[in-house]
Amino acid sequence: MANEHSATKDHILNCGERLIASKGFVGVGLAEILTVANVPKGSFYHYFSSKERFGEELLKRYIDDYLARLDTLLKTDGSTARARLMRYWSYWNVSQCGADGGVGDGDCAQAPAGAKCLIVKLSAEVADISEAMRLTLREGTDRVIQRIAQCLDEARQDGSVAEGLNASDTALTLYQLWLGASLLAKLRRDGSPFEHALRSTELLLAPAAV
Repeated sequence: MANEHSATKDHILNCGERLIASKGFVGVGLAEILTVANVPKGSFYHYFSSKERFGEELLKRYIDDYLARLDTLLKTDGSTARARLMRYWSYWNVSQCGADGGVGDGDCAQAPAGAKCLIVKLSAEVADISEAMRLTLREGTDRVIQRIAQCLDEARQDGSVAEGLNASDTALTLYQLWLGASLLAKLRRDGSPFEHALRSTELLLAPAAV
């Protein structure tokens, strides 16, 4: 029964994530989530006390998955810490440049190729309508920035960036740069903001002078 309970809850979250990644939190009604997930309203409220609570759990799960991917990209593998960081920014570029996918039939287990980051999608939208979701996103982005700063510290130690680089400040600057690039890319409908962000990142992380 526990496995069935978890599977049903995950199914609702999977379907909701695909819808919200495409239309936003406000743009998706509960009825649409129920229709796509093919579950009755009672099942939804069995797992989530409200749509806001659903959104909070959705974001927590998304952030945990995102951090796991980030840890994989930044893990020590014999390359320099700077190279691992550049791998992360390249991943951001690729993952944000894909075309939006629609929600089709099936179990909604996988997001479409090129599905956009929920952190980017929802940060501005939910910050003014849900304190719980705002705090979830704030905590999540703080954890992302902390991991970037840790990798920058490692880059200072292995000499792949300048020794005097301030890891904390640079991590925040880089994250803000890429978050802004994601928003501009949505407005421009092209990848030019990411190309600019990548060039700027390479300059900020210029290898230490020999």
